[in-house]
Amino acid sequence: MNICLIGAGRIGIVHAIAIASEKNAILHSVVDVNQPAAEDLAKKYSAQVLTIDEAFSNEDIDAYIIASSTATHADLIEKCSEVGKPVFCEKPIDLSLKRAESCAKLVEQSGIVCMLGFNRRFDPNMANLKSKVDSNFIGSIQSLVITSHDPAPPSIDYIQSSGGLFHDMMIHDFDMACWILGDTPDSIYVSATANNEDIKKARDVDTASVIMNMKKGAIVTILNGRQASFGYDQRIEAFGEKGMLQVKNELEDKVVLSNADGITQSKAKHFFLERYEKAYHNELLHFMESYHQGIKPSVDISDGVLALKIAEAATKSLKSGLPENL
Repeated sequence: MNICLIGAGRIGIVHAIAIASEKNAILHSVVDVNQPAAEDLAKKYSAQVLTIDEAFSNEDIDAYIIASSTATHADLIEKCSEVGKPVFCEKPIDLSLKRAESCAKLVEQSGIVCMLGFNRRFDPNMANLKSKVDSNFIGSIQSLVITSHDPAPPSIDYIQSSGGLFHDMMIHDFDMACWILGDTPDSIYVSATANNEDIKKARDVDTASVIMNMKKGAIVTILNGRQASFGYDQRIEAFGEKGMLQVKNELEDKVVLSNADGITQSKAKHFFLERYEKAYHNELLHFMESYHQGIKPSVDISDGVLALKIAEAATKSLKSGLPENL
């Protein structure tokens, strides 16, 4: 598969690494409004640098990966629909639910493979937990707790363009909850605050607790924070009638030191690059398999619309201080 990567920023670099690690994928070209960034990334992987118009008229390109800014996602997905080529796009589809829904309709009409970047589904441990839930290891799920804390907040410029914590960060957890439980929420209630003064001035929050009542009866609790001193904090706990399943943090190493001073171990891996390196490779493989087999990927644009709908409801709940029905 010859892949054109649109976006040479932080997440674009992650996708370039995944492409380079897969023998059946080739980074054909890179597109970015920041020409030096595009040139640097393309040079590293012997790829071409193209303009956006050149990218969509190039017959050698098999598929597109969209890793550009959120505001460009819907337009680029629709462009892929027009040229009839498969696309993998980072979340969210758009910051507007209405815009995302219209984009999803166009994708559906075109029949192209369109996969959304909810990479945590492809982490081996998360996928193992999901498999055990589906195999009824712990019976019906009564509660699900998802914890996500970043090691440090992103830049204020990024926060202002990303749509905020619910649309940018917690949207992964909304997707995880629906995926693991095979369910959707009836209602959502949010309590959140900003401890960081710069984030507060940007009218966003950095600490949030969310409770979702799911249609099948489970209660989901999601805890998010923008700063964890001990690394990238990513944990899940599923509690069922017959037991409990957990995914704990990936540590920098697995050595535990025990001596007269106590018992110590390493911190959690620093960030998503290290924590989800395997997941990014696995999701690329799934995208390629979906294209070659002509089937819908397991996470498609409808999952992106659902997660965005929950994010919008979370924003409304935060403003009103009341539960929001979905």
